[in-house]
Amino acid sequence: MEKAKISLYQLFVLILLFELGSAVLVPLAIDAKQDAWLAIFFGMLGGLFLFWVNYRLFLYYPELVPSEYMQKLLGKILGTILAFCYIIFFMYIAARVLRDFGEMLLTFAYIETPLFMVNALLMLVIIYAVSKGIEVVARTGEIFFIFIYFLAITGFILIVFSGLIDINNLKPILEEGIFPIVRVVFTQTFYFPFGETIVFSMIFPYVTKRKSGKKVGFFAIMLSGINLAITMAINIGVLGVDLASRSQFPLLSTIQSIQVAEFLERLDVFFMISLVICIFFKVSIYFYAAIASTAVIFKIKEPSMLTYPMGMVVLFMSVTIASSYAEHLKEGLKFGTRYLHPLFLVVIPILLLGIAFLKNLKKSSHQ
Repeated sequence: MEKAKISLYQLFVLILLFELGSAVLVPLAIDAKQDAWLAIFFGMLGGLFLFWVNYRLFLYYPELVPSEYMQKLLGKILGTILAFCYIIFFMYIAARVLRDFGEMLLTFAYIETPLFMVNALLMLVIIYAVSKGIEVVARTGEIFFIFIYFLAITGFILIVFSGLIDINNLKPILEEGIFPIVRVVFTQTFYFPFGETIVFSMIFPYVTKRKSGKKVGFFAIMLSGINLAITMAINIGVLGVDLASRSQFPLLSTIQSIQVAEFLERLDVFFMISLVICIFFKVSIYFYAAIASTAVIFKIKEPSMLTYPMGMVVLFMSVTIASSYAEHLKEGLKFGTRYLHPLFLVVIPILLLGIAFLKNLKKSSHQ
């Protein structure tokens, strides 16, 4: 582990930017139609539970990162294999988010630019930032957090004053009952983006005031959930369910609709800037988790040595992961949220917590 200190505010900022990440880019929970915002809200509640599971595991082993306490709980061989699987998982998700970024830029502005070049530019910046350590990434987050919220509030005000929102697009609420929402929660929003906070298990040991970390994490997840629910409600209110579901990037379509007094329009560049920042932090945190875990497993004293070779792997994965954006989305929904996410984000952490509870119970009974 590197010698770093993360303040509670920095943890809050990182979690919030991470949660927004690519979630504001895609039509999140649109399968719930006009109730998408409700599916996001309920998914957030599930995310709070998963965050508690991971933070509770950390409190059992406050000086260890997951790669280490997995070996303690499962034995050296099985624990190492599981930790290595998480490294692959973190790199895979980092590559998927990087692909989202590249596809957005190609759609928005750089139609003739190769996907590899667009992804490479962001990945080089991420490699440089992560090589400097998690403390540098956290301080960078502090700088951009205020800027992101300034753009978000400005965009919200402009959308309202443009008169674009049709509240009837959000009606009727619960048209088909609660079951379609529950289905979307347990197939999508429970895992993406709220369940992904498992990656912060690699960062918890650096937090200065550990006892307050859970409250800060809860607050960040709740705020991000409210933000995402409002964003999706606005998208549906402006575009309608049909157009929002067919749009690759509904928030981009919403912002392109802004026109105030025939003067303020074509504000999609602000959307692009916000997305670049949020995706930078999401990929950086996943990438850092993969680097830190690898350094622990293979006992590498200088984790920064791993950033360039592993960064190139993530870059090439992002390009080769799918032949088209449609295939990329299909793979994420059919393979990622059905098999990978339930296993790595829910089942394994709960099993590890159960084993840790039993081991500590046995230890305290022998004292």
